[in-house]
Amino acid sequence: MDLHTTSTTDLPATAAEILKYAGDTRIFLFYGEMGAGKTTLIKSLCAALGVKDEVTSPTFSIVNEYEGSDGPVYHFDFYRLKDHNEALDMGYEEYFYSGNYCFIEWPEKIADLVPDSYTGIRIHIIDPGSRQLTVENIS
Repeated sequence: MDLHTTSTTDLPATAAEILKYAGDTRIFLFYGEMGAGKTTLIKSLCAALGVKDEVTSPTFSIVNEYEGSDGPVYHFDFYRLKDHNEALDMGYEEYFYSGNYCFIEWPEKIADLVPDSYTGIRIHIIDPGSRQLTVENIS
């Protein structure tokens, strides 16, 4: 599925489309260069899931947990990971296989640890205000 956003005001509708397209999938991998809008999109996805907490990038903590209307939502940022052993040490399996939503920024840092089934979202910068999103369910 391809989506095009021209403003952050498009994001609530975009988030709803992504969640509908993903169906029962709870693992989401976000690809895009620095500044592409991964965290901004995740904020809208969290809002669609009933998260009332402030959603911020877990760059230094690696994972943030938010309370959604149907349980916890986990937000990962693996950008600063030196190697995948750090993900092993934090017990990533407990999160990824919990059945709860997991939004993962910089999944390429842990490529050998991601589950077989997920929704991948590639964000391409078109210009400062618009993005092209390619969303794909992998199983």
